[in-house]
Amino acid sequence: MRGQQTAKRALEVAAAGSHNILMIGPPGSGKTMLAKRLPSILAPLSFEEALETTKIHSVAGVLDAAQGLVTQRPFRSPHHTISDAGLIGGGIIPRPGEVSLAHNGLLFLDELPEFPRNVLEVLRQPLEDHTVTIARASMSLTFPARFMLAAAMNPCPCGFFNDKSRECMCTPPMIQRYVAKISGPLLDRIDIHIEVPAVKYKELRGSAAIEGSAEIRARVLAARERQRQRFRKFGEKIYSNAQMTTRQIRSYCELGADAEHLLERAMQQQGLTARAHDRILKVARTIADLEGVENLAVAHLAEAIQYRTLDRSYWS
Repeated sequence: MRGQQTAKRALEVAAAGSHNILMIGPPGSGKTMLAKRLPSILAPLSFEEALETTKIHSVAGVLDAAQGLVTQRPFRSPHHTISDAGLIGGGIIPRPGEVSLAHNGLLFLDELPEFPRNVLEVLRQPLEDHTVTIARASMSLTFPARFMLAAAMNPCPCGFFNDKSRECMCTPPMIQRYVAKISGPLLDRIDIHIEVPAVKYKELRGSAAIEGSAEIRARVLAARERQRQRFRKFGEKIYSNAQMTTRQIRSYCELGADAEHLLERAMQQQGLTARAHDRILKVARTIADLEGVENLAVAHLAEAIQYRTLDRSYWS
């Protein structure tokens, strides 16, 4: 894919640490294409993950009988007209929803603000707890839902807010209503917010060599192997930086004095929450793993912080 170097870098970081990512940009900028290419740089399923995924697909009745074991990470992309029961799961006899079918894989939500508000809000529990509990009068079932979320949205109803080539026709109240469909707590649970501007003509038609998925995937696999060895060494039962708890963040994301000062200033100036603070440190840990270094530097933290600048301040 030509252009979008910043977005591709953000996707590499997201894949390396299994971080949730939100892409914001005008129509035609390549958000959907980037999301559909994301599985090509993800780490392969381990045998344990393959067994878990196969069990869920079998219970849901979507397992291909000829395939047997699921060997590829799931990629689920439900339409924005889906109900909350379809996304989370439900029914008289509870069945897994899209979040569980995406377990150990990728859940892509295109046109995020077009999803009903109540549907988006039910995502908060699985994004935090990695499980979904469905209670009925006769039973209560818990399904696993540890997935990587990739979402895309336009910056406004017409799609051209902040676009240098097209004039935005939306009024401030229209933009506010559009953006308000995504709550602050949900945005807090998304580690990376990245702007995806329209691709310039010279980039689109250029003849420069383009880095392929194989090269990016090699770096992702190396970073995931560093995480696996680190967590196994200390007996942690997690597989990626995105799964770290607050205690684990304190253990594996120690900061020097300069980095500590930078994070404090970012928290105060951008009004970030405690949850955003943890997300920044997780992403910084992944960036350091991509570089193959153990100690977090100011540059790692600075890059992680810039992935939060598309928060609410983006529309002010």
